Amino acid sequence: VQLVESGGGLVQAGDSLKISCAVSTSTFIINTMAWYRQAPGAQRELVAQLIPKSGTTNYASSVQGRFTMSRDSDKNTFYLQMNLLRPEDTAVYHCNVMAENGGMARAFWGQGTQVTVAS
Repeated sequence: VQLVESGGGLVQAGDSLKISCAVSTSTFIINTMAWYRQAPGAQRELVAQLIPKSGTTNYASSVQGRFTMSRDSDKNTFYLQMNLLRPEDTAVYHCNVMAENGGMARAFWGQGTQVTVAS
């Protein structure tokens, strides 16, 4: 499984940004998709999670109402739409999937994309 992120950049507070994660997989079944972020000196934190089987999405309280996670099955891509961005949203954003093959599940990570929000 390979994950390739795109769409990060430098924006102003209050702006919007959409980041993408293209997923390539052959025999693995994707159980969950997620976005994490890691700010300098901080631990990696879960931002949003989507469960493809149910369509359920969950968000960290800090982004609830501002961020929306979605996916396009035809493009094998999932997204994070970020609105009303704040300086504290500045971080490297990593996409993640939990994928299963032959009863064995493991996590896969993208390389990360930098999101910087200027005040």
